[in-house]
Formats: sequence, C-alpha cells, structure tokens
Amino acid sequence: MHFGQVANFKTNSEISLDKLILAINSNLKNSIRIKVAEEVSEDFHARYNCREKTYRYIIDNSKYGSAIYRHLEYHIPQKLDLEKMKEAIKYFEGTHDFKAFKASGTSSKSSVRTIYKALVEKKEDKIVIELTGNGFLYNMVRIISGTLVEVGLRKN
Repeated sequence: MHFGQVANFKTNSEISLDKLILAINSNLKNSIRIKVAEEVSEDFHARYNCREKTYRYIIDNSKYGSAIYRHLEYHIPQKLDLEKMKEAIKYFEGTHDFKAFKASGTSSKSSVRTIYKALVEKKEDKIVIELTGNGFLYNMVRIISGTLVEVGLRKN
C-alpha cells in the first residue's frame, strides 16, 4: 500500500537532503517516516498546489474485528451488500455540492467539490472505500462512507 503524503517547510540549512531525512526521522515518532526529500520552488505549498487527493476508508467486515487495527478501521460485523455499495458510490463521482456531507463547523467557503474516481472493493474481510478528488470537506469521506454502510445494510 502506498501513502503519498506531501509536506513542505522552508529552511536555510546547508545539510544535504539525504542527511536531512535522517535528522528529521530521528526526531519523529516511529509511526511517521520521511522517505523522500526534494528542493522545490519558494511558492510551492503542499496543500494548495496538489492536483488531487485520495482518501481511503477501510471497513473490517469480519465477525470479530482486529485488535491491531481497531483504531484504524471501522468494524462492522454485519454482512454488507457490496454490489449495492458499488452502485451507490458512483453517484458521488463528478462535480457536486457536498454540503450535506460535511461536518458542522466546517470553515470552507464553498462545499462544491469534484470527485474524479470513487470505488468500493472487497479484499478478504476488508471493504475499501476510496475517493479521489480535487479536495474534501471536513469529515466528508467519513460521512459518505457511513452513507454507503447504510446502503450496504439495506437501510436505504
């Protein structure tokens, strides 16, 4: 699985990029690691210059759940109708006003977003919901995922 998180900061350091990676990693928690560093233009901003973002929401659809991943995945032991979920997620593709799928207190001026790709797939006991778009509102993917779970439980 590939996680392409990008961050940026400004420095006047003369340390080589390879040594900078080692220095930063030695001060980070073990759950965070820098793999690549590169010099970019002064006006680059990791958040505002990205072309697309992908969010992946994982549902553990096994009977008992996982002790190891319990804080990283949502456990739903009931059987979910995967085909209905796959059908429903396609309605999120395209440019829409996602006002109904944002958490209260969201500070974004506009709730219009474009979803380029939306998919639901099953991998063993995991159901993966993945959305790729030009941006997301606060808790938007979590709320969409919850809506898809309702569809999967046939509560629609």
